[in-house]
This record gives sequence, C-alpha cells and structure tokens, in this order.
Amino acid sequence: MKFFKSSLVAAMVGLTAVAVPASTVGAQTTERVPIPVWSLRDVISAVSLSPDGKHILVLKTESKEGDYLLEIYETADMSKPLRRLNADPMEIISARWVNDNYIFGTAWQVKRSSVKGPEEDVREYATYSYNLEKNKFSKVDGNFNIVNNLPKEPNKVLVASGRENDGGSGVDPFAAFRPRSYYRYDLESGARELILKGSEKYPTATFDNDGNPRYTSSVDRSTNELKQYYRLPGDGSWKEFGERYDFDEYENLYRVLGGFMGVVGFDDKDPTIGYVIDNRGEDKAALWEFDFKTGEFGEKIYQNPDADVINVQTSSMGWAGDNHIVAAIFPGAKYERAWFDTEEKALYDALEKQIPYAHQVAIAGRSRDGKTMVVTNRGPHDPGSFWLIKDGKRAKLGSRNPLLKPEQLADVEFIKYPARDGRMIPAYVTKPKGEGPFPLIVLPHGGPHVNEVISYDEWGQLLANNGYMVLQPQYRMSVGWGQDHFDSAYGQHGLAMQDDKDDGALYLVKQGLVDPDRMAMFGWSYGGYAALVATTRDPQIYQCAIAGAAVADPAKVYRLRRSPDSPKALDDWSQRRGMIGINPINEVEKSNIPLLMVHGDVDSRVLYFNYKDYKAAMEKAGKTNAQYLTLKGADHFYRTLMYNHQEAFFTKMLDFLKNDCGPGGL
Repeated sequence: MKFFKSSLVAAMVGLTAVAVPASTVGAQTTERVPIPVWSLRDVISAVSLSPDGKHILVLKTESKEGDYLLEIYETADMSKPLRRLNADPMEIISARWVNDNYIFGTAWQVKRSSVKGPEEDVREYATYSYNLEKNKFSKVDGNFNIVNNLPKEPNKVLVASGRENDGGSGVDPFAAFRPRSYYRYDLESGARELILKGSEKYPTATFDNDGNPRYTSSVDRSTNELKQYYRLPGDGSWKEFGERYDFDEYENLYRVLGGFMGVVGFDDKDPTIGYVIDNRGEDKAALWEFDFKTGEFGEKIYQNPDADVINVQTSSMGWAGDNHIVAAIFPGAKYERAWFDTEEKALYDALEKQIPYAHQVAIAGRSRDGKTMVVTNRGPHDPGSFWLIKDGKRAKLGSRNPLLKPEQLADVEFIKYPARDGRMIPAYVTKPKGEGPFPLIVLPHGGPHVNEVISYDEWGQLLANNGYMVLQPQYRMSVGWGQDHFDSAYGQHGLAMQDDKDDGALYLVKQGLVDPDRMAMFGWSYGGYAALVATTRDPQIYQCAIAGAAVADPAKVYRLRRSPDSPKALDDWSQRRGMIGINPINEVEKSNIPLLMVHGDVDSRVLYFNYKDYKAAMEKAGKTNAQYLTLKGADHFYRTLMYNHQEAFFTKMLDFLKNDCGPGGL
C-alpha cells in the first residue's frame, strides 16, 4: 500500500474536475450531454462514517482514467483530507469502517490477459485493513467478504472466503450451496482464525449479531431435497427444521432462483426468535416470525399484495447496538418500505424533504450517538449523491457523476401493461424531454431471474438524453413480483418472455407515446440474448437491435456449466435456456434487421466465444447487416467497464442508432 503526500486541491470532496470539452460543462437542458460525461467511472464510489462520527472515508477517482484513491477526513474539518491513500500497483475497490480506528476493504489488479472458463477472472484480489491511528496497512491475498463487525471483540471481524457471485442469481443459482469457510480476522496483523468450515451438508452460514452461526441450508444429493438447519447460541451442532423442498419439481425453483427467501434476522432480546422471508405456498413472499426453539412459524409480520418482500431494513442505530428490523422492503416505483418503526420512518420522511430530488434515500452510516449521518440518494434526477448530516446541518459530500445536472436527466414512470395472454407486466419508462411520439429503445435487464427496480439507470438516461424513450420491462421470470410471474416463464426463453417485451413496445405505441416505425431493442447479458432473438422475429416490429455481452449460444454455455449433480428441475430449467427453445446461433439465417454486437474479450460470465461464434455464423450465412465491437480488457460487469470502454461503446451505439438502425436511422 502507498501513501500520497499531495493535498486535495478542491475544497470539498467530489468537486474535482474531470476533463471534458469546456463547452459541454455548461450544457443547457435541451443540449445533449457529451459522451465523455456519460463514460466516467463513478467519481465517488463509496462513503463511510466511523462509528464515533469523527471520520469519513471517501473512495474516489480524480480523472477519467485514474485509479480509485482512499481519502479520510475529519468531520470537524472537511476542507482537506487527513490522509490520501492508494494500493499501487493494485487498486482499492471497496472500503468501509468496521470500528473507530479500522477500515476494511478489498483491492484488485489485472494479472492475466484471457479467461479460460466460466467465472474465472483476469484480476487477483487482496483484502486489507487500515489502522488510522498508526497510519498502517495490513493485507492478505484473496478476496474475503465481511460477515460481521464483532462489536464485542475489539480489532476483530468475521469474514468469509471466496467472493459472492455478483449478479450470480442469473447464472449460478447454487452459489449459495457452495462451501465457504469463515474466519475471525485480526485487523492489526491480517491473521485469520478458522471459525467454521463449510461442507457439502452445511455449506454456508448466516450469523447473528454476536457472530454465532445460526442458519444454513443445502440440497441433499441423494434425494435432491432442500433441507434447512439452525443452531441456538452455544449449540455445537445443527438441527434440521421446517419443510423439505423437492428440487426435482420446478415449482420449488423460485425458492433458490429468487435469491431472497430465508432467514434475514434475529431478535436481539430473544435468541430463539428469528425472521424469515418465505411465501409458504402463497404467490407473494412475506416476512414471518420464526421460533427456532419449536421449529414453527409464528406471526406473518408483513405481506404486500403486489410484490414479494425481498429484504428488510434494520435500525440506523446499529453502531449503538440496536439492530431491530424497522421496515420490510418490496419492489414498486422504487424499493418501497413497509415501516414498523415510527421514529425511523419520521427520520426518513425528514431526510426526503431535505435531500434535493429525493428518490431512493438511505442512511449509509450513523454514529453511535445518533448525531452524525452519511446519507445517500439515487434517482431519475440524481446519479447518486452523498450527504453529511451533522448537528442538524446538511452538506453535500459529492456525487457519482458531478458533471450531470438534474435538469439534464429524464423522468422515470412505473407502469404496468397487459401482455398478449393478459398477464400484467411491471415496467419502467424513461421519458425524453419534448413531445412524442418518440423513437423507442426496449432495454430488458440481464439475468433473467433478477429483480430490477429503476432508480437511476445510466444507459436509460443516456438514451433519453439523446431523444429516445426507454422501456425496461420486468418480463415474466423477473423475480420479486411473485412466484406465478416467475413460473409462467418456465421453458419460455425466446417465446412468451420475448412476447412480453414486444407487447410493452406495442402498448406504448397504442398510448400514442412511440412511433411504431422507430423502435429498437438493446440489452446486456440475457438482455443481449433477447436482442439477438429480436433480430429474427416475424412479424418484425423493430428497426435494429444492439446485443451486449449476449448469450449467443446458450446450448454451448449449458454444456460448459452443467453439473451432473444438478437436481432434475434445475437441469431442465437450464436446458430450456437454449437446448430447448430459441438458440440465437441456430437462427442466424432468419436475421432480418441491422445488428450491433458488443462484447468484452475477458468476459468471465458470458464467455467471449459467444461473440466470436455468432459473428462467424453470421458471416457464413452471408449476413452483412451486422456490426461488431470488442471492448478489450472488459469483463461482464459494470465496475470493470473503464472510461475507454464506455466511451467506445457509447460512441458506437449512438452512431449506429442514428445512422444504421433501419431506413434513415432511429
């Protein structure tokens, strides 16, 4: 690790200028925001407050091609940083306070130039801790995820081995059952003490606030049943509880593929009581009380009629030892809260009145005395802002993209529209300024079994700023909208799932908002698959398609990833993503609209062969209406897309839409 000696020029965090053409910085509402502004990595990616409220850390970059720096400020004097740190030759990618003196996080470094197999990475990782008092780093090779701050054990935290499968519900649904090891990590020395080693039967664990393992689940390979286990504090072994679920039956897939059902908390005062998200045979998942002593469900605490409960929110006074659940979270126009705590609700209501363009407001950190907070906001007119609330006063710390002005961004509306079979599809519509009908981009999310709620979406806003209406449909198989919405997509890749997207476009045409002769589809990952399928539809409603990191040959992907131990329902489901149903690479002869294909050459989630094989198949078929762009050094995920990747991609995409998307362009 390396320490910077230079001081910050700007008086406030996040105001450092990023070089763009001078004429663009003062762009008016009706002007296009230039591509260099959209292409920035997050200028500030993280802000964290120490438990005593005396220090703030800021993870930031100061130039369009610069690495992230870690700055530490005293909240009593935000005019200059107390420390400026980096991890040269590595780059710090995460940082958070874990007590008054220590910061914990990870760093990465590109070490390889190619990816050989699924989920491999060209980067190597290190886990570090930083001692503020001694101005000293300790590190250990590998990526360790923090599990618990262990507030009763000074200078120790609980960490887990390996890395969580970011976006992983989309490809590796059994990541939750892959064994992990848990360690007590010494922040001073970097030494690790093994606490719990995962096994096939007990692969992972959920811990309570005192660091006790309390819950695990696994699939019994002899019966393909999901089994759940618990421990009370002090127990030395696991006990099975609850129902078993047969994973040879597709009706039970939502339990794993949804990614949100299971234990989500424990009662601070009664260790025998826990809190579980489960649908228990109903369509929508609810929040339940659970008695671990009797092994029985208790009160249904909250259920929403329109969406699943997908998470809970705990008290903002966690550093003071208060971790009770204050709200249930469910998808809607944003991530909505069903409040249980009137004081916490009143605090959030007050914050939403203070924060400009408040949308998805969250308390990212609060001092143990409650007087100092870091608050974040993200929404259609805010790409992500960070605020310091101290002694009743508010100060803006910075933004993920300080060059974007609120008035340059577009409104987003949450709607529901009918699919051709009558199913109601939730969706988000980003509306460009001016009068319609507009050209339309249908932008389906990846996954496909993920929950997408639009607060601020960079691609949607970029397209809207260039005059395109953007539809982001939560087509069947999107999770968080109930099990029936998910189950109705079984075996429907490229079929009913594709109809949902087209039906959304036609719905907007019917509303008079969209020009039927100016529509296109753009997606990434599974969304890229959908864009390839769109190029072969008949009748054809689109003028062109843009396929990013597309699963172009899902049958080959299945063969590479298939496990002989997969339960029947999961294996059948995986086959229906391309072995059965629409496989784009087998459909190239039907391609009937212009295509732009974009892919990173070190993509670890959707391997680069998808791009190369599809391009070769198109050329063999004599299809000349396609263009191709390789992003060298780019992986699948947003945080791996550097400035040069995004600038090249956005430039090519906008040029393609304007000049090559059907007759006369879009």
